[in-house]
Amino acid sequence: MTIKHVNEVEPQKLMNGEVLKRVFMSKDEVPTFVMRLFTLQPGASTPFHSHPWEHEVFVVEGRLKVVCENGETIVEKGHFVYVLPNELHQFINVFESACSFICVVPKEGED
Repeated sequence: MTIKHVNEVEPQKLMNGEVLKRVFMSKDEVPTFVMRLFTLQPGASTPFHSHPWEHEVFVVEGRLKVVCENGETIVEKGHFVYVLPNELHQFINVFESACSFICVVPKEGED
């Protein structure tokens, strides 16, 4: 068993530092899934993209817009999102405070 605190995990700065990504345990440390915590500053977003694996997202702080081919939805703390394999998707913080979400992917989805 491994137990850590979020503050023990150094964030990776993405998108010019507007997105922080914390990988709780690397793909070399786990047999199946990787859990990451993303924090998006106001105005920040992930790219509109797809990939061959599913992932699960749980919003732990703030609100964000989820974009897919079928439209847009606003989600907030307590919501979860399931993204199908090969589904185009994007997460955008259109609000005035940071938002954070946990994203779980199969380990082949973590680069």
